[in-house]
Amino acid sequence: MKNYDLNEKLKEIEKVIDEGPFSDTWESLSSYRVPEWYEKMRFGIFIHYGVFSVPAFGCEWYPRLMYEKEMVDCYEHHLKTYGKQSEFGYKDFIPMFKAENFDADRWIKTFKEAGAQYVIPVAEHHDGFQMYESELSSFNAVDMGPHKNILGELKEACKKENLIFGASSHRIEHFFFMGTGRSIESDINREFERGDLYWPSVYAKVDFDAVEGEGSLSEEFMQDWLVRTCEITDKYRPEILYFDWWIQRIELKPYLRKMLAYFYNKASKEGRGVVVNYKHDAIPFAIAVPDIERGQLASAKPFKWQSDTAMCFNSWCHTEGNRYKEAGDILCDLVDIISKNGTLLLNIGPKADGTFTEEETMILKQIGEWMKINREAVFDTKPYKIFGEGPTEVIEGGFMDGTVKGFTSSDFRFLAGKGCIYIIALRPSETCGYSVRSFAKKQGFFNSEITKITMLEGKDPIEFYHTSESLEIKTCKTSDNDFPKVFKLEIA
Repeated sequence: MKNYDLNEKLKEIEKVIDEGPFSDTWESLSSYRVPEWYEKMRFGIFIHYGVFSVPAFGCEWYPRLMYEKEMVDCYEHHLKTYGKQSEFGYKDFIPMFKAENFDADRWIKTFKEAGAQYVIPVAEHHDGFQMYESELSSFNAVDMGPHKNILGELKEACKKENLIFGASSHRIEHFFFMGTGRSIESDINREFERGDLYWPSVYAKVDFDAVEGEGSLSEEFMQDWLVRTCEITDKYRPEILYFDWWIQRIELKPYLRKMLAYFYNKASKEGRGVVVNYKHDAIPFAIAVPDIERGQLASAKPFKWQSDTAMCFNSWCHTEGNRYKEAGDILCDLVDIISKNGTLLLNIGPKADGTFTEEETMILKQIGEWMKINREAVFDTKPYKIFGEGPTEVIEGGFMDGTVKGFTSSDFRFLAGKGCIYIIALRPSETCGYSVRSFAKKQGFFNSEITKITMLEGKDPIEFYHTSESLEIKTCKTSDNDFPKVFKLEIA
């Protein structure tokens, strides 16, 4: 167990807050502005990797569900595979987490080849195991398990490849996450001290979306959360700090304001622009960047926002039963999101040994190949005056990616840049023809001469007809894939 003076750490944090331009009030924090570099973000990679990658069963909530009798699959799987939870608990997976094939440089190069501009590894997930060197707990990837600074090595690899580096903290959920172990005979059913993996493991039937009530956070845990978060920002200096849900808890708000003031003040002193991602209106609007988990917005917005989703329908981490999405569906979502002023954060869940699955590798490769051809429409553009048209409805909100949206060749998204307009058909046409109603000639919306249209995939000018009813685009051949097709319009 590591010893540190919590009060001294808190005093150091207060000093930074007192000396900086931001104080820990919403009024002061409202002067924050999203940095210019983030406005250019379109595509990032999220990484869920940790001790939960070892059992590779169910999902990243295995550390909780293995102790929960009601969750029969995980509970019974653990009993049959590893034995009683009192004899083989979650902590016993740590020595099995070796990350023997982890190669930060290889990971980051792969992400860059896929077109990613930024990378956000999970620094600490709900399970409480830190993926970085820490002064606050011995339960981290340097002192235990792989004995590697996973977060630190990924940061250095991002620096080499000129990618934006971020870090994700899910620490706040740890307050209750392992608490189900107190309901059965297990290695969690006793008392622990701050710094232990299982501390505090509060047992409660928590309403995960609640802002107050049952499961109220203790003062000591909130103080520890603040100190841990500030340690990440000091040691690893992320440009993006991502938070999962539960920071919306009412009792946490004073500490949340302190964290924001500390992070923004440190960055301001260093002359850096930084970003915080949040969910569920946990932070007042315009003080940070809103994130939608597994979902999108239905229309374009004047503010920057982020959608985070996984390559798999069923899990954020590697499991043996993962159901993977198709690269074409992910690209459709990417185009839809950026047309509405958003950015897509796509998650990968590496195996415990540090390698990617064949499915993950193929998805990244296919996205990268599409990006190489169409990158100017993605990275050198801004949203057009309308985001698009088409019959397929995008339902606004989180957790809406359980089914494929079913975009068609009549669903278009629009972007503009370098004096050109980009029309993106979300699916290729079987007849090689595309009819775009929004660009009908002399309709009051678009009234300019189109001098040339090029499909980026082939680079050759293509045939088109500009009528009072629509813009008709005709390509010379059908597509050999179902990925979005990008048409570049040059106007007089």
